[in-house]
Amino acid sequence: MEESSMRFLERLCNSPGPSGFEKVPVQMIKEYVNPYSDAVFGDKMGNLFFEKRGKAKGPVVLVPGHVDEIGFLVTSVNQLGYLTFNQLGGWFDQALLGQRVKVMGKNGLVQGVIACKPPHVMDAEERKKVVTKDKMFIDVGACNRDEVKAMGIRVGDAAVPDSDFYTVTKKAYKDGKEAGTKQLICGKAFDNRISAFLAAELVRTLKKDSVAHPNKVIGAATVQEEVGSRGAKTAAVQTKPDVAIILDVDIAGDMPGIEAHQAPSRMGEGVSVSVFDASMIPNQPLKDLVIDICEEKGIPYQLSTMAGGGTDGAFIHVANIGVPCIVIGVPTRHIHSHVGIIDTSDLENTMRLSLELVKALDRRTVDSLTDI
Repeated sequence: MEESSMRFLERLCNSPGPSGFEKVPVQMIKEYVNPYSDAVFGDKMGNLFFEKRGKAKGPVVLVPGHVDEIGFLVTSVNQLGYLTFNQLGGWFDQALLGQRVKVMGKNGLVQGVIACKPPHVMDAEERKKVVTKDKMFIDVGACNRDEVKAMGIRVGDAAVPDSDFYTVTKKAYKDGKEAGTKQLICGKAFDNRISAFLAAELVRTLKKDSVAHPNKVIGAATVQEEVGSRGAKTAAVQTKPDVAIILDVDIAGDMPGIEAHQAPSRMGEGVSVSVFDASMIPNQPLKDLVIDICEEKGIPYQLSTMAGGGTDGAFIHVANIGVPCIVIGVPTRHIHSHVGIIDTSDLENTMRLSLELVKALDRRTVDSLTDI
């Protein structure tokens, strides 16, 4: 990956943009893709589209990656100046206490920490129980409501994790032997700024490298996926795709307590190709095409299933009169937390597969995906 691309990914992941508040990262992507796109446009939901035209009468290939991250919404300010909150997207209770956040107030970002009453004042039974989100609050250092108001914080403002992007380079070992080095990236919002970035990089690469492709590619940074894939609904109507490559992260299951059948993908072992999730079964000829391309081009891949959860493909594949869809992506440790971890080789292999797949999707191939 080019150094400039990595630096853009860092800025993109560090930017605040939970569901319903995606303006900052969307504007960043717009500025990034504008020099490489034949058209850049949006819709009334807030989605951003960036188009690269290939063959004039080729199929429309939609490549969406949702740009929203999970976050919080301020629901009240009590007399002591503490903020109660609802979640924007899914948070695990145990992942929250003691974590730093940034509240997106009208005067700018305000740092805070998620807390609850200390265990020293809990009785013995209370200390044994998990503290749930409704018992937590955000402390921004205020002592009353007036101080919170002076900070520019109001009910309805959003908050995001306070967690900076960083990289780690380490020695790799396989079967007890040294196997070169690996670079990891760590930070917030990987679900799913990683894929919005990949969609932008795809269009940039098509232009920069003058890659011939027999179709019209429309990359997309979609909004509000974490609260029900709402942006995907209007994205499909706006672009009317003939086929869609859904980009998303996958759960890396190479950690204690996870059985292989629960999360088959492993970090550093290649691009994840979803064969099933709770919201979508992929188009089978398209799935086979993806596997064939991986094997022909030597792209490491992993077949993945997810019994719970879904992606933007949930609504895109049933839009209009139906859209052949596949979900591919990057195995990621600790999604829906303050710090995710990704192996950059998986990121690069997902990009390679996206590019090769776009090159293969001509009119005849796309039509054959739905032959009866």
